[in-house]
Amino acid sequence: MRILAAGDHFVRPALMREAVSQELSHAGGELPEFTELTLPWPHEPFGPVAEVREASGTEDELVEALDGAAICVTQMAPFTERVFAASPGLRLVAVSRGGPVNVDLAAATRHGVRVSFAPGRNAPAAAEFAVGLTLAAMRRVAAADAELKRGVWRGDLYAYEEVGGELGGATVGLVGYGAIGRIVARVMRAFGAQVLAADPYADPEAVAADGVELVELDDLLSRSSVVSLHARLTEETHHLLDARRLGLLPPGAVLVNSARGGLLDHAPLPELLRSGALGALALDVYDVEPIPADWALRDVPNVITTPHLAGATRQTAHRAAAITAAEVGRFVRGEKLRHLANGDVLVDGGS
Repeated sequence: MRILAAGDHFVRPALMREAVSQELSHAGGELPEFTELTLPWPHEPFGPVAEVREASGTEDELVEALDGAAICVTQMAPFTERVFAASPGLRLVAVSRGGPVNVDLAAATRHGVRVSFAPGRNAPAAAEFAVGLTLAAMRRVAAADAELKRGVWRGDLYAYEEVGGELGGATVGLVGYGAIGRIVARVMRAFGAQVLAADPYADPEAVAADGVELVELDDLLSRSSVVSLHARLTEETHHLLDARRLGLLPPGAVLVNSARGGLLDHAPLPELLRSGALGALALDVYDVEPIPADWALRDVPNVITTPHLAGATRQTAHRAAAITAAEVGRFVRGEKLRHLANGDVLVDGGS
């Protein structure tokens, strides 16, 4: 059996190969043959490839690398209809990210290929980053740092009108309450914040057990002095926070988005920030990535920006490889996959 480790410069092919080898060695027997492909992300931005989004590399190089492979472990490779059609021996694509957005799931099902993914792989990293962005935005950390390095001592930031607030006693609203949101909630409550959550798919009993109040989104926005986004981007959640909902925020609220840029309508943000209706904005994700030179928020006050780094820790890379390898192990042993994205493949005759 041949396995293709189609990694990149974050979840490296060697990490994938080592994790899968370790997983399969527990079962004994001969280890599979590995081939490797290194995709250009993150040195080159991901983007759409044919009908899939957020992919890296080309269909041609992937088809060539898949020759003779029954399994592919990857993070960003573009698994399109064309790739599946050209790879008849392929039986499993194990994606080492929270959702297989680089895979055409319908095409995979038609060609009898199972697709797994790795939920929770970056939850600790993304949660910590969201909390860090929140603190930096509330306390003007980035602005003070930039000014000091320019030789300007911003003593005025200690003035009553300029100082930030504390998380202790604040109401923090979390839009989305999955693995990341739950960790953020735990940290925020440790600071002494009251935490609200809006998530139609959350278990109300589990949320209550966490000491978090589950509310409707509009109620959350109107009550929260800090709002952090942790929802998955779908057609339903695109521009979930539009102009109307942004208008519900209390004056001077802090808004943090480290989930997906499409959750937030960026058009109203410059005026909300300039007017003070929005006190601060912290972004790790954007409606267009990388941001263009004429980005409307580039010169707007009280904006903190980072280039999509929330999940970027070495621990995330190792967890991603380990979760993916465990799925490969289950597949090889004939066990049920724990994170199967296209269950229809079994109904439609895939082996």
